[in-house]
Amino acid sequence: MTHSHNKADYIGILGSVLCIIHCIAVPALAMGTAFTDNHHTYIGFISLDYIFILINGIAVYFATKDHKSILLKMLLWGALLIFAVSLIFEGRHYIFHWLGYIGSILLIAGHFINLYICQIAPRIKLKIS
Repeated sequence: MTHSHNKADYIGILGSVLCIIHCIAVPALAMGTAFTDNHHTYIGFISLDYIFILINGIAVYFATKDHKSILLKMLLWGALLIFAVSLIFEGRHYIFHWLGYIGSILLIAGHFINLYICQIAPRIKLKIS
C-alpha cells in the first residue's frame, strides 16, 4: 500500500537531485569561458532555476497537503523556502550558492522521511506522526 502523494515525494527528490547536478555540472563545463560567473541556464525566457523552484514547490504542496505531521510540513516548507531564496539571490552573495545545496539536501531528506513515514513505518507497525 502506498500513500496518495508518493509521486510528489519522488518528483521532489528528482527535482532536487537534478538541481544539484545542474549547479555542479554547468559551472564545471563552462570553466574557462565567459559564462563562469553566471551559470543560469535558460529555456526560452525562463531560468531553469525558476523551473526547479516550481517543480519542488508543487511537490512539497502535494506531499504535505493532507499530512498530519507538523514537523514534516515545517521541514519541507522550510527547506523549500531556503532553496527558493538561495536560487533567487544566488548572484548577490556567495553564501546563497551554499544555501541552495543545503536547501536541496533538506528537500531530499524531507521527501525520504515522508516516504518512510507513509510507506515503510506502517508496514513495520510503528506509530509515527
